[in-house]
Amino acid sequence: SQFSYLTNPPASDVKVRTSNVDSEMAQIAGPQLVCPVDNPRYILNATNARWGSLLDAFYGTDVLPESDGLEKGTKYNPARGAAVFGEVNKFLDLAFPLTNGSHADVTSYTVESGALAVTFADGSTSGLTDASTAFTGYTGSPDAPSGVMLHHNGLGVEILVNHDHPIGAGHNAGVYDVQIESALSTIADLEDSVAAVDAEDKTNCYRTWLRLMKGELTASLGGNRGERTQNSDSIYTSPSGEQEMLIPRRSLMLVRNVGMHRYTDAVTLPSGAAIPEHVLDALMTSLAGLHDLNGTDVLLRNSRHGSIFIVKPKMHGPDEVAMNVALFDRVEDELGLPRHTLKMGIMDEERRTSANLGACMEQAKDRVCFINTGFLDRTGDEIHTSMEAGAVVPKAQIKGSTWLTAYENNNVSVGLNMQLAPGRGQIGKGMWAAPDNMADMMAAKIAHPQAGASTAWVPSPTAATLHALHYHYTSVLDVQNEMLAVCSAETETERAASLARLLTPPIMPEDDVAKLKLNDDEVTRELENNCQSILGYVSRWVGQGVGCSKVPDIDGLQQMEDLATLRISSQHLANWLHHGVCTPEHVDTVLERMAAVVDQQNEGDAAYNPMAKDVDASFEFQAARDLIFQGRNASNGYTEETLGMYRRKVKGACAGGAETIVA
Repeated sequence: SQFSYLTNPPASDVKVRTSNVDSEMAQIAGPQLVCPVDNPRYILNATNARWGSLLDAFYGTDVLPESDGLEKGTKYNPARGAAVFGEVNKFLDLAFPLTNGSHADVTSYTVESGALAVTFADGSTSGLTDASTAFTGYTGSPDAPSGVMLHHNGLGVEILVNHDHPIGAGHNAGVYDVQIESALSTIADLEDSVAAVDAEDKTNCYRTWLRLMKGELTASLGGNRGERTQNSDSIYTSPSGEQEMLIPRRSLMLVRNVGMHRYTDAVTLPSGAAIPEHVLDALMTSLAGLHDLNGTDVLLRNSRHGSIFIVKPKMHGPDEVAMNVALFDRVEDELGLPRHTLKMGIMDEERRTSANLGACMEQAKDRVCFINTGFLDRTGDEIHTSMEAGAVVPKAQIKGSTWLTAYENNNVSVGLNMQLAPGRGQIGKGMWAAPDNMADMMAAKIAHPQAGASTAWVPSPTAATLHALHYHYTSVLDVQNEMLAVCSAETETERAASLARLLTPPIMPEDDVAKLKLNDDEVTRELENNCQSILGYVSRWVGQGVGCSKVPDIDGLQQMEDLATLRISSQHLANWLHHGVCTPEHVDTVLERMAAVVDQQNEGDAAYNPMAKDVDASFEFQAARDLIFQGRNASNGYTEETLGMYRRKVKGACAGGAETIVA
C-alpha cells in the first residue's frame, strides 16, 4: 500500500495567526524549564525560578573554577565571593554600560529626575549609556533604593541593596545580590519525565496542576523550616516615581500532555475498555486552567492574556495535528471557553512532523504558540524509522549526522517563514542533559540563541539563571530578523536539498560492519554505555515510579534521563541486534554485568531494588531486557507500554495484590 509521507508545504500567504500569547513566549527570548508534574516540590521550585541569583549561580557551579584559592569549601570563601562579584560586574558593564566608569567601582545607586545615577569613591557620578530604556524601576526611596530594576533584550536584572546584609556590608554600594530573570516559562510535564500508570498516579498529577493554577501549591521545606509557596508578583515604582509597575515572579506555565499512542484505565468506557490518555489529559488540564482564567488575584495569574498553553508531543504529521486541533475545539465547547483559548505547542520530535513542519503548523495556525526541536526523542524516532535501512552509527556519532543539522535548521527556518516568531510564539531548542556541567553548558548552549531560537530547555533553576546570560550576550530578535531575510530568499532547489539532508538516515555503510571497522572492544563499549544507561533509568522508573532524575552514567557522571533518552538507547541496541552488529548472547552478558554496576551506584538508596542477585526475578531487569529485545517491534520505538506493564507489576506486588496487567 502507498501513503503520502510528504505533503505539500503551505502556500506562501499562509502564516500563523495565533493571538493572546503572553510576552514570555511571544516577545521575550529566554530559558525554559521542563519539570515532572508528579513532584510538587520540583514543580514549585520551577515555577518560582523566574528569577535567580547570579551570585549563587557563579559561586555554586563549575562556571567559576575551583583553583587558585577559589575553592567552594564547606564555608563561605571570601576570595571566591570576590571573584563572583568580578564576573557579575563584567556582566553589568556589558549589558548596562555606564557613560564612564564600571559597576565594580560604584559606591551608591540613586534615582535622580527619573534616571539612575551612580556615584564613585572620589565623588564623581555617572549614569547609564542607554538611560532611556535600560532603567525601568526601583523599590525603596529614590535617594537610597533597596532595589534597582534594569532591562536588556527584554529581560529583567535586579540589583538588590542592603548595607546590613552579610554580603552587602562588604560591598562598596551595599549590593548583596544581583537577580536576573531566568526561567521565563516552565513546562509542567505529564509525559516523558513522569511515571504515571494508573488512576492514583494520574490523580496526583492533575491535583498538582490544579493547585498550581489556583495559586495554592505548597511544598514542605523539611523539618521545622516551614513550607514553600508560589511567589507572588511584586510591585516596583516607575522611574518617574508616578506609577507602579508589576514585576512577574513566576514562570509562565505550560503543561505537556501525553502522546496520542497511550491509553489509560484511569477512566474507562462502559465496556470497561481504556480510553486515549491524551484526551483525558486535554480535558483535565484545561479544566484546571479555568481557575487561572477566572482568578481574581492579579499577583498570582499565570496567563495575563486568558490562554491555556498545552504542549502536544509525538504527533506524526499534519493529520495528527489536525486531530488535536479538533480535540481542542471539543474541549473548549465542553468547558464553555472562547475558541482558540487553548494554545498548542508542537513538539517537532518525529520524522514525519519534521519533514512536514510547515503543513503541521498550517493545521494549527490559530493555536500554535511553540515549536521545539526535541532532539532526544527525534533521535529515537530516527533510529526506529531507519530500523530496516541498516545498522545505525554508534550513538556518539549521531550528533554529527547530516539529518540532525538539517533538522535543527529546518525548525527555525519554518518557524520564521510561518511568522510564528517573533511576535506570536516561540521557537525552542532541546535539553542540556548534564546538570552538573555548567561550564560546558555555558560554552555550548549559546549556540541556541545564535541559531535564532527564542528558548531552550535547561535542567535546573541554576542552569536557567546561567543560560539567561546567553540571551543578554545575543539579541535573538536581531538574529531572527537577519535569518528571516535569508529564509525568505531560499529557492525551491535549496529547500529540496535541505529536505533531502533531513531525510538522510544515520546508518553505517555496509562495509563498516562487514570489514569489522567496529572491533569487538568498540562494540562492547557501546553495549555497556547503552545497557548501563537503560538499567540506571529503568530501575528507578519501574521500581520507584521516578520518571526523571539524575542518573550516573558508566563513568559516574550525572546525566538527566527520561523516556526520550531511554528510547534512544533501547532503539540503538534493537537496531544493532537486528543487523547483526552484536549478538543476543553478547547483549545479555553485558546487561547482567551492568546490572551489578547499577546496583553498586545505587547502594545508598534505601528504596532501590537490586537487580544482579536474581535478574530473572527482577521486574526492573526484565523491563530493560524487553525494551531492547522487543524494541524493533515496539510502536515507533516507544517505551511506555513495557515500562507501564512492569511498573504495575511492582505496584501490585508492593500492595500484596494481583498484578493488574499480565505480560
